[in-house]
Amino acid sequence: MTAPEPPRERGPVSGAILAALGNPAGTGVGAAAADADPFGDDLQLALYVCYELHYRAFAEVDAAWEWDPDLLRVRAELEGAFLRALRESVDADADLETALAPLLVEPLDGAGVSHHLLKDGDLDQFREYVVHRSLYHLKEADPQAWLIPRLDGRAKAGVVSVEFDEYGGGRADRMHARLFGDLMRGLGLDPTYGFYLDRVPAPMLAVVNLMSLFGLHRGRRGMAVGQFAVIEIGSPPGSARLADALSRLGVQDPACAFFYTEHVEADAVHEQLMRREVLGGLLEQEPDLESDVVFGIRASDFVEDRLSTHLLTAWDQGRSSLLPHEPDRHAHART
Repeated sequence: MTAPEPPRERGPVSGAILAALGNPAGTGVGAAAADADPFGDDLQLALYVCYELHYRAFAEVDAAWEWDPDLLRVRAELEGAFLRALRESVDADADLETALAPLLVEPLDGAGVSHHLLKDGDLDQFREYVVHRSLYHLKEADPQAWLIPRLDGRAKAGVVSVEFDEYGGGRADRMHARLFGDLMRGLGLDPTYGFYLDRVPAPMLAVVNLMSLFGLHRGRRGMAVGQFAVIEIGSPPGSARLADALSRLGVQDPACAFFYTEHVEADAVHEQLMRREVLGGLLEQEPDLESDVVFGIRASDFVEDRLSTHLLTAWDQGRSSLLPHEPDRHAHART
């Protein structure tokens, strides 16, 4: 398994962390998050880099950095800033059924990225959307896998059932990350893990970072379940629209639409597993986690809404939603 190249820095915090990773672990990290915008590119990239050490890491980075105490201290500062900003931005004062209700109903006047791509979007915009999502979908379900050792009973069994499907039911060629790579190839994009990290701005980084912020901490298992519920309960209608958008745009490669049609079918089943077994089982055992589950749902909606606003604003203004391409790093990029 090949690790991606480290990204370019986007400010003093990410710069200090990336500079430290060029040295052996234990040599210190001169970074502080005090003045960084919690939703900005510098902090979100810094946090993404810290989290990525727990996934595939980066080429030529000392593996011991994953558990380096000084880097973990810095990561905790970054997490604290991000979490405080989320709490200030999200109204989580609701019961679970109230929080779930918007996920279960398709509004007649729906708006958002999938609606835009179905009705008015062009192929370049669809490809940009796929580039953004590649930061998650090329490791799809890995952040949620942290839940498995942190749950018990029905909740644990339900998560394992969902994850089994995400990983292709035991077939490598049906893993959802593999299917997304096929989609990228069909659209003329590079499916290499982490290839587009330098092109993806803070709003999408925050979506992925939220999953790790919750998943890597046992004490935030309720939040992680809430975030997972948003993905599995709310995705089928959007996936159906994206499959139809590809057809409207004249994309003939069946591997492209298959990623989305697979999610329409799979996530319809996952909705029931998440509601009855995972959410029901968790709160039956630990009812005091309901507020954390609600916060996970609302925080996930918040970062997704910020991403949607970023994409639609850029496209409405006739510009790219991606960061500028720098050919000296990715000379063969095709976006």
